[in-house]
Amino acid sequence: MFAAERRQLILEMVRANGAVSLRELARVVQTSEVTVRRDVRALEAEGLLDRRHGGAVLPGGFTRESGFPQKSHLATAEKTAIADLAASLVEEGEAIVVGAGTTTQELARRLARVPGLTVVTNSLLVAQALAHANRVEVVMTGGTLRGTNYALVGSGAEQSLQGLRVSKAFLSGSGLTAERGLSTSNMLSASVDRALVQAAAEVVVLADHTKLGTDTMFQTVPTEVITRLVTDEPPGHDDRAGAELQALADQGVQIAVAGASGGATGRPGPGDEAGPGRQQRRDVPLPGPRRQVPGAGPGLRSAAALGEQGGPGGPGAEQQARARVADLRRR
Repeated sequence: MFAAERRQLILEMVRANGAVSLRELARVVQTSEVTVRRDVRALEAEGLLDRRHGGAVLPGGFTRESGFPQKSHLATAEKTAIADLAASLVEEGEAIVVGAGTTTQELARRLARVPGLTVVTNSLLVAQALAHANRVEVVMTGGTLRGTNYALVGSGAEQSLQGLRVSKAFLSGSGLTAERGLSTSNMLSASVDRALVQAAAEVVVLADHTKLGTDTMFQTVPTEVITRLVTDEPPGHDDRAGAELQALADQGVQIAVAGASGGATGRPGPGDEAGPGRQQRRDVPLPGPRRQVPGAGPGLRSAAALGEQGGPGGPGAEQQARARVADLRRR
């Protein structure tokens, strides 16, 4: 690949993701990190991106945000798998809130089949996905339309959520780290997301592996408030995402991992669900200081901790759980 082609691809990746590590850039363009670092310097000199320690970001860093057209074409297979798994967490007759985002839009398409569901949202895209679902009631917040992500924001949206109480909140964002939790690049969006969180008994974050380890300007959900993370299997070479998953688990976040294409990655274990045309589910038991399950062994959370009562138990199940912990640590 010629230098001009490499740099164009690097620029497209940064524009799509907002921030990309040098390691990931080197993998995609199939060259060394030294060469990529030189390309990033050249693009920075042209004012097309900014260098950061170990990576590159859009000019302006944390203050910039990709628009819906760019986000909708990023990690589509992963978002589909995450949405399939997240939809299995919703029970018939529940009342939930669903935030704005391309991943939550995918979730909404699947929620149309859940009878008796009430969905409160500030997202026009989520509402549109549920518009023709006869058995689902959709409640929209007020607020001012933010065109870049088709979401209602501002004081009107926040005030309409006061006094609301639902079972779960499903949220996405621009980045997720164990240190700060979920974050986004826009102050108005962050404020509404915080109001959505206040209305829910449990907070479920939907984030594909490209967002793990990425930190953006405005915190929306602190790590200690996140009940569960639904994500996809990080590539084997992505040490950053694997380390971030471990750190999140160590802080007590329940981790559920979905495969990116046609089923969960790895061999099915306790808690897996399968059926015709249905995404398989793999709950990953990881060490953590909270939400321990009696009988699951020190430092382990079995599928029962994620709401999967009645899965296979006994010594065999525990051995499989420990094997998956060891596998994730090696990454």
